[in-house]
Amino acid sequence: MLDRAFLPSYRRCMLRSVSVLVLDELAVFEFGVLCEVFGLDRSDDGLPVLDWVVCGPEAGRPVTTKNGFTITPDRGLDALPGADLVCVAATALREFPPAALDALREARARGATILSVCSGVFVLGAAGLLSGRRCTVHWKHADELRATHPEALVEDDALYVDDGDLVTGAGTAAGIDACLHLVRRELGGAVANGIARRMVVPPQREGGQRQFVELPVPECTADSLAPLLAWLLEHLHAEHTVAALARRAAMSERTFARRFVEETGTTPHRWISAQRVLHARTLLEETELGMDAVAARAGFGTAALLRHHFRRALGVSPADYRSTFRCNRAVEPA
Repeated sequence: MLDRAFLPSYRRCMLRSVSVLVLDELAVFEFGVLCEVFGLDRSDDGLPVLDWVVCGPEAGRPVTTKNGFTITPDRGLDALPGADLVCVAATALREFPPAALDALREARARGATILSVCSGVFVLGAAGLLSGRRCTVHWKHADELRATHPEALVEDDALYVDDGDLVTGAGTAAGIDACLHLVRRELGGAVANGIARRMVVPPQREGGQRQFVELPVPECTADSLAPLLAWLLEHLHAEHTVAALARRAAMSERTFARRFVEETGTTPHRWISAQRVLHARTLLEETELGMDAVAARAGFGTAALLRHHFRRALGVSPADYRSTFRCNRAVEPA
């Protein structure tokens, strides 16, 4: 249980009230995250209780969800702007009620902090709240967000982005990270850790969205280098130079380098590095090999080089990646 000495500092904090906007085609999980972090009474653990209001376009009118049932908010848009924190739940809509956008603009004008979870950021964009602002969204929606709101500064690798009075969370579970970050920022680490403990989640995760994105083997646009690339995938553990690869492809080094970029879209060095990281991911997920062994099999040579390339590519260390994604099925001795 938390020491109740933390409660007086909460009372001095600006975050006392939270309102959440729910619209049709509501994403239930993301809405549930907001409820879990901000809307539950955990005073039995010494945690502060926030004034919590759920607002829809009309009070008492059911809001549809993506899961075949409805949620009925007790309050309408008039209750949205007065809160210290205004949250926008994720929705599959891309056209939004003008009155809801007006309410968000009013909330911002009154000095509220605005938080969106996943696709809720599109509502903020439609309200004109993303101009020149750093933000994020689920990696599958990043290109759509850039195309729809080119004025926004989209960071598609981040789990969340804190841009002061605007906080945006990426897809699904990253909403937990965004909410707990905001709690930590406004109410302190003890409160954030207490909520995380009750939710049985890490109070803070490492890395960004890149560790969750599939990295397929790049396809060639022609057949000339396909045999060489297949051979490289079977020999990632070995050292490779452009000169040696050019000889194997029966080309001059200059022709080989140009053809490689034409067919793969990248240089030999970058392609090999990307495939080594991909292979290392598989080894970390499916084996119990030590880091030195993973580095050797993937072609990085040393654990230090593995960590360097892995963190640069995915934004997370090999050890943290393994702790998140290791499977229980395949086990090999180190």
